[in-house]
Amino acid sequence: MAPPATSTPTPTSNSPPAKSPSGLNKLGIQQYDVIMLLLPNFPEFILSFLGASYRGAVATAANPFFTPAEISKQAEASNAKLIITQACYVDKVKALSEKRDVKIMCIDAAPDGCLHFSELTQAEENDFPEVKFNPDDVVALPYSSGTTGLPKGVMLTHKGLVTSVAQQVDGENPNLYFHCEDVIFWYRRYKVTVAPIVPPIVLAIAKSPDVDKYDLSSIRIIKSGAAPLGKELEDSVRAKFPNATLGQGYGMTEAGPVLAMGLAFAKQPFPIKPGACGTVVRNAEMKIIDPDTGTYLPRNQPGEICIRGDQIMKGYLNDVEATKRTIDSEGWLHTGDIGYIDDDDELFIVDRLKELIKYKGFQVAPAELEAMLLTHPRISDAACCTVSYWTKILGEVPVAFIVKANDSQITEDEVKQFISKQVVFYKRINRVFFIDAIPKAPSGKILRKDLRAKLATGLPN
Repeated sequence: MAPPATSTPTPTSNSPPAKSPSGLNKLGIQQYDVIMLLLPNFPEFILSFLGASYRGAVATAANPFFTPAEISKQAEASNAKLIITQACYVDKVKALSEKRDVKIMCIDAAPDGCLHFSELTQAEENDFPEVKFNPDDVVALPYSSGTTGLPKGVMLTHKGLVTSVAQQVDGENPNLYFHCEDVIFWYRRYKVTVAPIVPPIVLAIAKSPDVDKYDLSSIRIIKSGAAPLGKELEDSVRAKFPNATLGQGYGMTEAGPVLAMGLAFAKQPFPIKPGACGTVVRNAEMKIIDPDTGTYLPRNQPGEICIRGDQIMKGYLNDVEATKRTIDSEGWLHTGDIGYIDDDDELFIVDRLKELIKYKGFQVAPAELEAMLLTHPRISDAACCTVSYWTKILGEVPVAFIVKANDSQITEDEVKQFISKQVVFYKRINRVFFIDAIPKAPSGKILRKDLRAKLATGLPN
């Protein structure tokens, strides 16, 4: 069992404090200290993380687009000693430097009062006093809201990350995910062969008429992760890349992070089932349970996905109760995701447990409706949710938020009819609201809480 978190990561009894190696030592960063990486996907991010892990320190990452308050909350909760960022974000963290004596380091031109990244890169690399590690020491501290509630520090250990890497490597084919912008330009320029992308990029590719103008024949594998990808969207992308294999992976920060990988990514690729996100990673156990009773469910029956293995998190930082709600007494991590395993051991994601719409006892998965809506040529993007406003009448009912395609004049009735022809009565959309953009996290996950907030403060016209 992964033990509940009780406090800030601290030295284990058999790991005495050690001197800091090289540049971090000169800055006073000690083993078990936390550094915050407030950076885009730059090489300095990787160098900083590896340097901290080699030192025995802990790295927590935050989105540079966060507000000062969001950054401050995470920095204070994690007790960060050093923030590595760019000069353009220094104003967001100045108060932390003054209030908590947090050191600020920039990878570019450093403003007054800030350190420069060269103090790490130009340090004496042979000055590496030995650091004694324990496999259960925390090495990474990403923040996640988990299945419910506010963002919490997810304590990932050295053992957990090593296990996760071993689970994902297949011969010479490591499965790595990253986000990128201007993706088509770079794919063409560098003749990319393996393209790991997130659903917003997949959607943009599927909807863009410009993709056909580029020679992207070099791409042989397309990997999608971070949010569910419906069969219809998969089919649209396959039509644009007939020579490429498209597959999905499934992960969760607390799970370390990968739970399942598509068979398309194996050294000897298997045929791909539309909508499948692969099989459970090696050296881990997965089960599907009834979310109400906790009993095991048979194959092909959807329920909550649970995972167990050395790769899962140690617990939530300073939050014993949240840890107990997520990892049970037998060591099973409850993901809060609904899915099923078919007869070939392949996993299919249905939706999030807390996002399922309950209509008179029937379950409606928003992701299912969204996948259908995205196939409409006059719809650019879509999201579905419900709100307690309707519980007095019918229980919960689906409502849709729609982003129209360019010059589209699609109406609410047309959207409703489009769905009603494809689904059973209780899955029909009750209301349609047209908006400029669907609120999403950087990973591509739809922020349904933001949509519900729009409804709660007064229905849009």
